[in-house]
Amino acid sequence: MAQLANRGILRMAEKKEPAASAGGAGSMRVDTALVRELAELLTANELTEIEVEDGDRKIKVRRELAPLIAAAPIAAPAAVAPALSAPPMHAKEDVGSQDGEVAGEAVKSPMVGTAYLSPEPGAEPFIAVGKAVKPGDTLCIIEAMKVMNPITAPGAGVIRKIMVSDGQPVEFDQALVVLG
Repeated sequence: MAQLANRGILRMAEKKEPAASAGGAGSMRVDTALVRELAELLTANELTEIEVEDGDRKIKVRRELAPLIAAAPIAAPAAVAPALSAPPMHAKEDVGSQDGEVAGEAVKSPMVGTAYLSPEPGAEPFIAVGKAVKPGDTLCIIEAMKVMNPITAPGAGVIRKIMVSDGQPVEFDQALVVLG
């Protein structure tokens, strides 16, 4: 019980006696067994406070809850982003040069979200038509559920065509870029 009181989990409040009896034989004596029983009731019933009155005696047992912020791991969503950053193997598709289409390999979106062509508004875009890229270079970012997921180049090549615009919503398996 002393440990609980020292950690701020348990606190007792007594009704004040008249000044004449403070510290004398008329002072309240604490029933530690009752306090322990009340503390167990707090835990068993998930309560934060219990107060008992018996004549002039008043006992209040209270526990402080830990902040909820410390209990929630914030880094958990970030662990998902790297797994989604690389397009799935089926995301590459050869695009023919029929009817004015550019020949090359289409890199497709691995998720539904919003495509961004630069790291932040007003910044230089990651890619441009005619720019060479190597495996792992960031082509764009897709924001899904407030997580920014980088979409990387599956192999070396040159950007032949950019199939999306900045801030455009994209669907799963939608062509984003054509590499040649």
